[in-house]
Amino acid sequence: MAAITSDVEVEVRRPRRSVVVGVLLVVWVAAYFVLRGMDTLVLGGQDTTALHRWLTGHRDDVGQGNVFFDAIRAVVDQFVVLLQDVISQPSFDRPVPVIGWLGVIAIAAYCAWAFGNWKVAVLTAAGLGFVGLQGLWQESMDTLALTIAAVLLSLLVAIPLGIWAGLSNRAFKVATLVLDLMQTLPTFVYLAPLTLFFAIGPAAATIATLIYAAPPAVRLTAHAIRSVPPESVEAARSLGSTGGQTLLKVLLPMSRSTVVVGINQTIMAALSMVTVAALIDAPGLGQTVLKALQTLDVGVAFNAGLAIVVLAIVLDRVTTAAGDRPWRTASRRRKAVLGAGAVGVLVAIWFSRTYVWAADFPSVEVGSRIAVVTTDVTNWVQDVFGGFTYGVRDAVTVGLLNPLEGLLTGSPWWLVSVVVVALAAVLGGWRGAVPAAVCLGLLVATGVWHDSMVTLASTLLATVVVVAVGLTLGVWAGRNRRVDTWIRPVLDAGQTMPPFVYLVPFLALFGTSRFTAIAAAVVFAVPVTTKIVADGIKAVPVATVEAANSVGSSSWQVISKVQLPVAGRAITLAVNQGLIYVLSMVVVGGLVGAGALGYDVAAGFAQSELYGKGLAAGLAIVLLGVLLDRVTQAAARRTHNYEGDKR
Repeated sequence: MAAITSDVEVEVRRPRRSVVVGVLLVVWVAAYFVLRGMDTLVLGGQDTTALHRWLTGHRDDVGQGNVFFDAIRAVVDQFVVLLQDVISQPSFDRPVPVIGWLGVIAIAAYCAWAFGNWKVAVLTAAGLGFVGLQGLWQESMDTLALTIAAVLLSLLVAIPLGIWAGLSNRAFKVATLVLDLMQTLPTFVYLAPLTLFFAIGPAAATIATLIYAAPPAVRLTAHAIRSVPPESVEAARSLGSTGGQTLLKVLLPMSRSTVVVGINQTIMAALSMVTVAALIDAPGLGQTVLKALQTLDVGVAFNAGLAIVVLAIVLDRVTTAAGDRPWRTASRRRKAVLGAGAVGVLVAIWFSRTYVWAADFPSVEVGSRIAVVTTDVTNWVQDVFGGFTYGVRDAVTVGLLNPLEGLLTGSPWWLVSVVVVALAAVLGGWRGAVPAAVCLGLLVATGVWHDSMVTLASTLLATVVVVAVGLTLGVWAGRNRRVDTWIRPVLDAGQTMPPFVYLVPFLALFGTSRFTAIAAAVVFAVPVTTKIVADGIKAVPVATVEAANSVGSSSWQVISKVQLPVAGRAITLAVNQGLIYVLSMVVVGGLVGAGALGYDVAAGFAQSELYGKGLAAGLAIVLLGVLLDRVTQAAARRTHNYEGDKR
């Protein structure tokens, strides 16, 4: 009997990924109640593994006595000390620096005027003057000296690398891979390994800062070079220009504004890292904030944090103004005015070298008053609103954080690994599963699995809140130009502040707790998430939105059915960046009660016998960052390919 083949094809549908994810989570929770407490790899705060003890025992064998590392350390140390001698520390048998406060303010204001405009010059002078009135002039100049040293050294490497990546496709691909990895690593990660080679001190802090701050300059310089219209390059070559002439006469001038943006981002990253580098004995405002956080002195921490914010605003405005200024030769009148200003600067420098009042900033009580007022306000807030803020903290901790943390830390390590790898495979295919398996295996080897899961729990909870808030604000700003105009400066200002600064107000509101780090992480990560979502929504073609409106779609239908799907790449990038920013802040939150990996790293710097454990914790932070980054990117890639196939 002949087989009869039906003309109707039976479509076998795969289950939705959301359903598979839900099933995996249900199975995990069920297995947790059966296997709870088994193979959890708990390690006490003062306990160490054989790996940790080996790392501690061989700490001095890596860089000590190595001529190469000793030479680098000596050069960087001398450079930093030179800058400190010039603007911050007593030097050359003088009780004051080479250039006192009046000379420094005059030089800074003149540079702001020359590269920007008179408004930026006034802001610069007022900002630096305010820092002096806070009683933090020397600390601020130490921070500025380290920042300048790190930025100059970073740009010496970053700009040539960026030009190379801009001119060479192969170099661009390699640079992109390396920079993607570097920009997923939190600030803490750079500190521990470099102390192996350069010991604890300003040299290691400066080198860590220049490495951390280099990626924006490399990336944006390469992007700027590659964005120059090919017609301009061809026109220059047709006139007989050599490669060097084309670079100097065409590519770099036309790339100037974008390159300056890269320098701006490098400066902001350097300032952020210099403050965190107080953990490895970097001098400056970071030391003041760190000591205040350790003693829970909110007033002193706020005063020093305010000085950091002022420095960040000044540096940001000056470099931004330099990028916005048109590239043209100064007029004769402007040259004359700048010449007269230069004479005034020289006079101010002479006064600062001759008279003590112009060299040593006058002692005033503004900073102490700010600290006292802040402490009083903090006490008042805790007395009046403490019941509410502490109630919110306890409710979130008990209702959300503890169950999530218990699931991650109470499950056997192999169960967590299997579930995470399975989730990565479902969301991102093999590109997500393979990195997840490798990272989880290495996490087990570090010996800090339990603390890694505690950090991961806080990171995941904070990221959910960040994505929810960032999506809401981003869609609102992307659809409403007026809203975007109002909140964009606030978001930009939020991204100029170093992580330390965010901890201070939440420490006052919620005390030392894991929730404090989560709240700070949310506020720290929301600006970048919101901006990426808003830009993605604004990039949706107007014709597409109008087509949806023309068929009677409601605003919610336009958002959910058109704008969010079309802006899918931007949204996945926002989630990715939100995760990385949250992880960075949660780790720093180890200083205010979050514990886990951040505390392990800090304890490794403070207690020599825990150095190996701190180094392993730094590696664990790297592995968490890579795990989260690779899985989210793989999920985004797979989602985009799936939607492309459907279309």
